[in-house]
Amino acid sequence: MSTSANLLLTGATGFVGSAVLRALLGSGFHVRVLMRRNSRYRDLNVRGVEYVEGDLRDRSSLRPACAGCRCLFHVAADYRLSLWNSAEILATNVTGTRNLMEEALRSGIERIVYTSSVATLSPQHGGVPADEAASMSAGAAIGAYKQSKIIAEQLVVDMVRKNGLPAVIVNPSTPIGPRDIKPTPTGKIVLAAATGRIPAYVDTGLNIVHVDDVARGHLAALQRGRIGERYILGGENVPFSQLLAEIAASVGRRCPSIRIPWYGAVPAALAGEMAAYLTGNEPLATWAGIRLARYKMFFTSEKAERELGYRARPHVEAVNDAISWFGSHGYLRSSAVGPKLGRFRTPLG
Repeated sequence: MSTSANLLLTGATGFVGSAVLRALLGSGFHVRVLMRRNSRYRDLNVRGVEYVEGDLRDRSSLRPACAGCRCLFHVAADYRLSLWNSAEILATNVTGTRNLMEEALRSGIERIVYTSSVATLSPQHGGVPADEAASMSAGAAIGAYKQSKIIAEQLVVDMVRKNGLPAVIVNPSTPIGPRDIKPTPTGKIVLAAATGRIPAYVDTGLNIVHVDDVARGHLAALQRGRIGERYILGGENVPFSQLLAEIAASVGRRCPSIRIPWYGAVPAALAGEMAAYLTGNEPLATWAGIRLARYKMFFTSEKAERELGYRARPHVEAVNDAISWFGSHGYLRSSAVGPKLGRFRTPLG
């Protein structure tokens, strides 16, 4: 796809979306970014970026955003794991996706990259890496986020088959790296480990990938992905104990040595959920997150490597880049790891 093509991007203020925006600008694309009215970046002026107001839950607001665009990256999603935001998560991730895909069809958009998640895939027993064939049903999903991503992904697949939606699906695993401003649930784990706030660990595992590699995978999907196919954009499969040890080593701390069964973390999850209910803030430990820790979330990106030319760097580079960025932006001072949102005006910096 030529860089002269008009391209619409959603989710540019999010962790993955901002990395996609940087990758697009670095490749010379001119990008139109969908922004909500109350976004803190709406007054930002970056060369090569056009900002248009809209809301995924309001289809009428999406028409001017889609008008004249040949390509669409739908990266925006409500990524929260606590129990108290189910209706909002479903509205953004399911209804919002339906609205945008329908408007993209009406507007004649020629190529779509839809950002799903490995949350739509079923982890395999014994730590065997899952591939794109390991689909999970919405009924088997743990938590509203996973359920919403499964329903939304199936919606896109159905529209490809029934309506000719020109969409390629990408499924990022667990991205970490610089510029995790809010931060994401995974970023909170990195921060908690770096500040000594994880005293024990569950024997689980994650597929860790650098967020900038995920962004490059999005561009590869635009250029080389097959319509209707999905591609895991992952990195390395890492035991959780190893990840905690690497984070601790990077900041000169001792890593936790106490291993507990997943149900041993239930009290922390319930306390976190109660705090979320009272404060409205996403907790470090959630009921859905603890239940997911029963499985090693290991995946393979062989299909993306084979068909897209996708490559991911060693996961330790993602860990080091995340710690370095958090440290240089004040997130690691004392035990307060909350974001200082007023200091950040751009997802590009």
